[in-house]
Amino acid sequence: MRLPWSPRIGSVQDVAEWQLCTGCGVCQYLHPDRVRMVDKIEHGLRPQVDGGEETCEGLAACPGLGLERDTADLSAGVVEALLPEWGPVLEVLEGHAAAADIRSGASSGGAATGLALYGLEVGGMHGVLHTRSSRTDPIRNETVLSKSRDDLMSAVGSRYSPASPCAQLDRIEGAPGPCVFIGKPCDVAAARAASVMRPKLKANLGLTMNVFCAGTPSTGGTLALLTELGVGADPQLERVTYRGDGWPGEAEVDGRNAQGTFSGHMSYAASWGILQKFRPWRCYVCADHTGEFADVSLGDPWYRDFSGEDPGRSLIVIRSDRGRRFVHAAIDAGYLVAHGVPSERLPDSQPSLRKAQASVFGRTTACRSLGVPAPTFKEFKTRSNWIRHLTLRQKAQSIFGTLRRVFTRGLYRRVS
Repeated sequence: MRLPWSPRIGSVQDVAEWQLCTGCGVCQYLHPDRVRMVDKIEHGLRPQVDGGEETCEGLAACPGLGLERDTADLSAGVVEALLPEWGPVLEVLEGHAAAADIRSGASSGGAATGLALYGLEVGGMHGVLHTRSSRTDPIRNETVLSKSRDDLMSAVGSRYSPASPCAQLDRIEGAPGPCVFIGKPCDVAAARAASVMRPKLKANLGLTMNVFCAGTPSTGGTLALLTELGVGADPQLERVTYRGDGWPGEAEVDGRNAQGTFSGHMSYAASWGILQKFRPWRCYVCADHTGEFADVSLGDPWYRDFSGEDPGRSLIVIRSDRGRRFVHAAIDAGYLVAHGVPSERLPDSQPSLRKAQASVFGRTTACRSLGVPAPTFKEFKTRSNWIRHLTLRQKAQSIFGTLRRVFTRGLYRRVS
């Protein structure tokens, strides 16, 4: 078998065909006349390019190719001990949305929704661009610009399936005022990169938030989950949720089939055990699972024990001066209940993400040793994190496991 050597990535189609695409959709935003995002069941939302594979502006903002930290533009007060591994962190808090219905309906405390609601009702934001379950096909997602509390409530809860919120950044760019943007870490990184090229977008990105991400399963993952939940052939699905209504919540499905109505549910741990097997390769070589390019990052405080009865708590990571002002204003206005916690709570809360990020150096090195394209992470300290935070056995696994995946996942060749 002949492996390619240092193949040239010259277009967003190349990025997708070498399995480096994150599915953010920023290329569609920058080239709406030439690029559209299409759901590839096994891989996720991927760009379909009309008019050939020539280089396009979308590559300049593409997070699939890699990321670069701007170490010269850090806010004062950054926690130096966390910077090499977790990016800029000014404060770590634990809290939840003050409104009981937001807190209970969300996946982990509803802090993102609470902050977004503050932005709409008090903080001068025109809208909130984010993701919700599609109203026409519940196994898929759609991007919406919410302008009210009801709009936000229609989208509470995590969506462990493909979404391309950056494809509709034009709705923020064309808005009459600043907006909140909520996405995955790669989405926020792409939006920030695109704003460098589009001054109106930069002016209207009033606040960026992301949720911690262990990888986005493809639509094939949801289909596998539905099979395990006993959904029969040709169902008319009415609702598919992955988490919510208690922490950490359950995966649930409702609908109708030839036998009548049906419903099913599964624990978060069991459902994620199915879904995580469908994460695309690019998620395995991601050095930013916690969203260090955002103003505010949010995740689960997994250092706590949970019973499924807990209404939920959010871990809130403030990464910029703008984020700090916004969060504390939301607390003062009664939209968010939160208190500061020691900065080491961040590593304690995400042991699996810590291991995943530390493995990136071994995985990308293994890819390059075979001439397989891999993302580049400038100033991310991937090598030192690999040395410091993995055992000898884990280091070996990051390399030799990747060499095996090159062949089992077909990383040595383009996919159509």
